[in-house]
Amino acid sequence: MFADHKAFGVGDIVTIIVQENSTATKNNETKTSKQSSMKDALQAFLYSPAGSAFLTKNGALPAMQYSTAHSFDGSGAINNNETIVDEVPVRVVDVLPNRNLVVEGARHTSFGGEQQDVVLHGVVRPDDITANNTVFSYNVADATIKIVSKGTVTNSQKKGWLMELWDKFSPF
Repeated sequence: MFADHKAFGVGDIVTIIVQENSTATKNNETKTSKQSSMKDALQAFLYSPAGSAFLTKNGALPAMQYSTAHSFDGSGAINNNETIVDEVPVRVVDVLPNRNLVVEGARHTSFGGEQQDVVLHGVVRPDDITANNTVFSYNVADATIKIVSKGTVTNSQKKGWLMELWDKFSPF
C-alpha cells in the first residue's frame, strides 16, 4: 500500500511520455548563367585565296563559328512542422554507476491500414521519474526516438523508385 512503484533496477518498466514539437523551414534558390562565343576564321591555308581555289569556295576560306548559352534556375523549399504525442513503456536495460537508468523499448500500433512503430532509447535520471512512474521525453538524455510508419497513406507521400533513381542519376 505504501510501496514506491518507481523504476530503479534492470527489468523495471517506466513510461516515457513523448511530447515533441519540431519545426524546420528552409528556402534555397540558385541561379546561374553562362554565355560564351567564339568566332574563328582561317585566313590562309597553304596558298592565298588569290593564288589558288584550293580549299576555298568563291575565294573564301573555311570558317568556324561557335556559340553557346547555359542557364540554370533551381529552387527548393522545406516547411516541416511536427508534433508528436505518445506514451511508450520502456524497460530498464542497464543501471549506470551514478544510478542513471539506460532505457529502451518499442511500441507497435496499427490503425486504418497504417502501421506505426515507435522505438525509444535513452538515459533517465531517477529524480526525473514522477510518482506515477512516468518521464517526459525532454528529460531523457541521449534520446533516440524513431517513428516509422507503413501503409497506403505513407506510401502515397513518397516518390516512386523510378523517380528516386532518376533524381540521383539525372545529368540535368
